[in-house]
Amino acid sequence: MKFQNIKFGTGLSPFVKSIMVFEHDRDDTKTNLPFLADGFTGLMFHETPNGLFVNPHNKKMSQLFVYGQTIKPIEMKIHGTYQIIVFQLFPFTLKSLFNIEPKSINDNYHDLTKDSTQIENGTLSALSNTKDINKRISIIATYINKLIAAKRNNFDNQIRAAIKLILLAKGKCNLTETAIQVHLNKQTFEERFVSETGLLPKQFARMIQFENSLTQLSVNELTSFADVMYKNGFADHFHYIRVFKSFMGRTSKKYPPYHVLSTDSPHLVRFTSSLASGGVLHQQIY
Repeated sequence: MKFQNIKFGTGLSPFVKSIMVFEHDRDDTKTNLPFLADGFTGLMFHETPNGLFVNPHNKKMSQLFVYGQTIKPIEMKIHGTYQIIVFQLFPFTLKSLFNIEPKSINDNYHDLTKDSTQIENGTLSALSNTKDINKRISIIATYINKLIAAKRNNFDNQIRAAIKLILLAKGKCNLTETAIQVHLNKQTFEERFVSETGLLPKQFARMIQFENSLTQLSVNELTSFADVMYKNGFADHFHYIRVFKSFMGRTSKKYPPYHVLSTDSPHLVRFTSSLASGGVLHQQIY
C-alpha cells in the first residue's frame, strides 16, 4: 500500500485539514480500513474495480461521497486494487458547503453522484476521464473552491472560531469559557454547534482529546496509558477505558502496536501483512 499526505494551498486550509491518497496495485489482496472517531468529516473519491463496502451493514459505497462524523467505529472493505483520495474536512463544512444537515449523516454518508447540479456532474465526469492522481486532486480542489466561492456567506464564524479554540486546546478546555470567548450563551452555543457539526461541543472536544491521546500512544510520546490519561485530561483509568472502548470498539488491553502515517495526519496505520489461505494478502489500515 502506498500512502501520500498531499500539501495544498492556503486557500483551502480553513476548510480542509488534510488530503490523503491511498493506492494499492495487487489483485490478490483484501484490505480493511477502519474509520475511527476523530471529530472531522470528509470527501472521498475512490476507484475500486471490485467495489468498496462498509461494515457492519455491508453497504456498497458510491464513487464520490461526503461522510459525516464517525461516532461508532466502522470498517471499509476492499478486494483487489484501489486508488482512494480523501479530503479531510473541518466539521462545519457539511452544512456550509454541501447544504447537508450534519447530524443526518453521522455514521453515514451523502452520495454526491446523485446530486444533479452542474458542479457535481462536471466533477465526477472529469474524475472519471483521468487516472492521474495529481489531476484528480486538482479537480476535487477546484470543486471545493467553487463551493467556497459560491457559499462564503453561509459560514457561522462564531462556531468556526469555537472549533479552532477547541482544536488549539486539544480538546482540554472549559466549554463554558469557550462559549463566552465567541460571545454566545451556553444554550445558543450548544444549539448552533450541533447545527453546524452534528455534535455537541462536549462530544467534539472529547473526540479531539481522545485522538490526541491515541497519537501519543502511537508515536510512543508517552510511556504508559496512565501517562496518556493524565496528560490528556481524563479523570481516571475507568473514564479513559470507557472512552477508548466507545471510539475504538475494543478495550485498551487489545490495543495493538500502531504507527503514525505522518505527523501531519491523524490517521494511524497498522499493517498486518499475513498471507491467508489461498495466498491472499490482508492489510489492516487505521
